[in-house]
Amino acid sequence: MCGRTACSLGADNLRRACAYRDRRGRRRQPEWIQAERYRPSYNKGPQSSGPVLLSRRHLQQDADSSERVLMDMRWGLVPSWFKKDDPSKMQFNTSNCRSDTMLKKSSYKGALLKGKRCVVLADGFYEWQRHSAGKQPYFIYFPQTKDAMAEGKEGDEEWRGWRLLTMAGIFDCWEPPAGGEMLYTYTIITVDASKDVSFIHHRQVRTGKGTAGQMPAILDGDEAIRKWLDFAEVPTQEAVKLIQPTENIVFHPVSTFVNSVRNNTPECLTPIELGAKKEVKATPSSKVMLGWLKNSQEASPQKKENDLPKWTSQFIHSPSPKKTSADILQQWLGKEGEPAAKKRKA
Repeated sequence: MCGRTACSLGADNLRRACAYRDRRGRRRQPEWIQAERYRPSYNKGPQSSGPVLLSRRHLQQDADSSERVLMDMRWGLVPSWFKKDDPSKMQFNTSNCRSDTMLKKSSYKGALLKGKRCVVLADGFYEWQRHSAGKQPYFIYFPQTKDAMAEGKEGDEEWRGWRLLTMAGIFDCWEPPAGGEMLYTYTIITVDASKDVSFIHHRQVRTGKGTAGQMPAILDGDEAIRKWLDFAEVPTQEAVKLIQPTENIVFHPVSTFVNSVRNNTPECLTPIELGAKKEVKATPSSKVMLGWLKNSQEASPQKKENDLPKWTSQFIHSPSPKKTSADILQQWLGKEGEPAAKKRKA
């Protein structure tokens, strides 16, 4: 499942990172709808708001369906048919939607058949591995290139910053029975976890039937994103074929600092080492994360570094409260040994 994400880019850079080509081949950036509502976060949980992409035609009937817009929606789908006056009174959890039941459950089927497909944007997502000592969190994301170490200038045609994780979602629009502002909400579609991350999930193979954990359905590449969003050109039956596990991800362990959703700083996704005797070395993606965290730290949506809480996690070794998160990551990257960021073997 997906219970926590991070999306730390500011509104302007998020828009640049979502640049695409429309049906005519023109390079465009999606328009923000009420961008002032968006808040970057290193630790975003259900019921908070997050950025999603959707076709402009959902908001403007005569628009080209290949045009995209950005909206800040609440995580946890409220079906349009929900009759009570308060969405919090819903008796079921709709933050995730299993792909094998999305066309069966009434909470999702109607919206999906109406083409209400969206792409949920994030730096990456968190998953927890259960073990005898508790739960160990991991941060999971797309492999990054060295270009992501610098965000580039505003005038650059190509975005060279962090490659966002693009997850398939379903959204809906709920109108309060007594009237008032329309509420846009979304759910993240999940699939069986790929073999590379299946070890993280505590729901392992059961009595030979192979019940695997769930992970977000990740759309890898602009063509997959285009097909998922363009509901006027791509029917539901074809779009759902895009919903499948991907092996194109990397991950690393992070501090249990992320366990509390109240903690919202770069420490949430900074790589750590597991075990005092096990040393780690830099990998291409972790080197990229160093540069990215340095940039993110300068524009952190939360407190200044000196105001950050001290780390007490058993997985962090010899931390100094006087060091910045980038300093700690640099120290981590300077070690030699086994890599912490994993990826699929050829």
